[in-house]
Amino acid sequence: MRAFQCSLKTSLTTGKKYMKGIHKNESIKVYFYRSRGPGGQRKNRKETAVKIVHIPTGITVRATEHRSQFQNKQLALQRLDERLKALTKVKKKRIPTRKPRYVREMEIKEKKIRKEKKQARGKITDYDNGSDNT
Repeated sequence: MRAFQCSLKTSLTTGKKYMKGIHKNESIKVYFYRSRGPGGQRKNRKETAVKIVHIPTGITVRATEHRSQFQNKQLALQRLDERLKALTKVKKKRIPTRKPRYVREMEIKEKKIRKEKKQARGKITDYDNGSDNT
């Protein structure tokens, strides 16, 4: 597996349109390796699969779909951009709601049924001695 570390300022110009969410001063590590699966001699002989590691966050993305290293690199950069955007996206705060009345009534009804089942079990008594074995 070949790898090189670079700053986004200096290289990876092939995926510029996918690097909008990635800050210019952050570093990434790009690995090229031989992918598996169909694709013939080109895929078996060349290192077409791409793995990109975003060092500040530790996010790793891979692309092995295409026979071309160039296309896989673009796809991996696009995936990295999407993952970084998802990481910075602010989640909406959940607004707590009350349970509807019929739901609460069903819970109480089920609770009563469980209570009756437990009470029906009763205590086990030893009829020989007349004492409780609990």
